[in-house]
Amino acid sequence: MGAVIVAGTDTGIGKTVFSAGLTRALGARYWKPVQAGLEEETDSEVVARLSGRPVLPEAYRLALPASPHLAAGREGVVIDPARLALPAVAPLVVEGAGGLMVPLAPGLLYLDVIAGWGAPVVLCCRTALGTINHALLSLAALRAAGCRVAGVAFIGDEAAESRRAICAFGAVRDLGRLPMLERVTAEALEAGFAGIDVAAIREML
Repeated sequence: MGAVIVAGTDTGIGKTVFSAGLTRALGARYWKPVQAGLEEETDSEVVARLSGRPVLPEAYRLALPASPHLAAGREGVVIDPARLALPAVAPLVVEGAGGLMVPLAPGLLYLDVIAGWGAPVVLCCRTALGTINHALLSLAALRAAGCRVAGVAFIGDEAAESRRAICAFGAVRDLGRLPMLERVTAEALEAGFAGIDVAAIREML
């Protein structure tokens, strides 16, 4: 088994919680290449707490909670794509930052890095209003960049019609839905993750 990339249609949609559930379900390690924002619990710390699995150190830890290129610029740092090469460990869950078109450095988008990795991508979508547009645009961007899409995972309340539309128009596999958790604990996440088709993701590795 190799690496799987967890990407999202936007920021703040539950991608980190999903990554924790997937890391635990696959018995994998987790890596967040670029962390922007250090005042609160970081994504790596959340995943370590919820998954109980090993977490690799970030390539970049930036204080400002903003787009990585802005956070790096505040500290006089230029993100070097060479430092973002996939670690030689497997299985590995890699979480991006925000959406696909987030800038990392001048002339470099997160999508460029994801395409260079060549690993399958799970696209996380929230089930709120607007998800069809955001999901289809993200799928189009992934495919235009030559990325392999493992499928779409939905996060939030059930929205069956939206799920069907995204998977039909996007010609993509529905990997299931992670409901909103009243209390985000390891136990609650494991129970909620029962609705995710982990076997389909494992097949892509």
